[in-house]
Amino acid sequence: MSAAEQHHRLGLLAMDGAILSALAGPMDILRVAQRLAQVREPATRLRLEASLVGARGQDRVATATGLEVGPVQDGPAGLDLLLVPGYMHASAEDVVARLADYGPEIARVRAEAERGVPIAASCCGAFLLAEAGLLDGRSATTSWWLASAFRRRYPKVRLEIDRMVVEDGPFTTTGASTAVLGFVLQWLARRTDTGLAQHTGRMMLIDPDRQSQAPYISLALTERPRHSLSEKAEHFLQRNLHADIGVADLARACGTSERSLLRHFRQHYGVPPLAHIQHLRVERAKALLETTLLSFEEIVERCGYSDASSFRKLFKRATSLTPADYRDRFRLRAA
Repeated sequence: MSAAEQHHRLGLLAMDGAILSALAGPMDILRVAQRLAQVREPATRLRLEASLVGARGQDRVATATGLEVGPVQDGPAGLDLLLVPGYMHASAEDVVARLADYGPEIARVRAEAERGVPIAASCCGAFLLAEAGLLDGRSATTSWWLASAFRRRYPKVRLEIDRMVVEDGPFTTTGASTAVLGFVLQWLARRTDTGLAQHTGRMMLIDPDRQSQAPYISLALTERPRHSLSEKAEHFLQRNLHADIGVADLARACGTSERSLLRHFRQHYGVPPLAHIQHLRVERAKALLETTLLSFEEIVERCGYSDASSFRKLFKRATSLTPADYRDRFRLRAA
């Protein structure tokens, strides 16, 4: 293998307001991997390069912390991957509003994609890929609390919000900023070798095997649809989660038809009513597992189920953890 074939170039899109860790983390991974490769083989011809790639001709950019980073290059040519970081925001609405400030960056992302450069996005950086039209008809993910805003703005994208990393063709999207670290290790393994990537992950205490955002999703922190029908549905469901609820019951409580209710839930929640009810019941179970000493059977009853075995299966499918594992990992502990 020639020296040129072992030169791997990662470009990080330099954006004002970018989350610092989304830029520094991947760069650190490559630096550590380079050092480990040299320790393993002093004469190695492997070269791992990470550089800040700009869209405005500036030499430095200010991250969300106010710390300026640089130097920023207009190139370089021949990138093996362009990584789009997430940017700091105050709300889901702010994520969308700030897209108007990133016109040059969106154009740069689109231009690199047209050159055949694979593109990855961290956190809300997925909004830039979608805004560039690159994700239409494809699967993607983003930070779980932005799911509703993403679905509204990009209905042509198949959002898989439970997944930590989604790869579809030349485009990869990840959840919140730390999720991209696992993806960079995966990219490193493909470009170099699995052993180097594993050693790097161990040195940096990064678990590349996390595949799901589900254990971390909290509906209490997720943006809710702002619609009178949604509010009626939420109030009714929260009061009656312990009971047997059907679509007809919910439609009647909301003063609408079942067909209209189904259409509303598909549009605003991305799932049918019964699936949303299951989400709410799992969410209640998570809260009770975290904050009480109730037995699982007691929790199941408070969540409107009579069969503990079937609810255990539902819980694991929704969170990727058993109830016992979830309680062990997330229960609140005295200081």
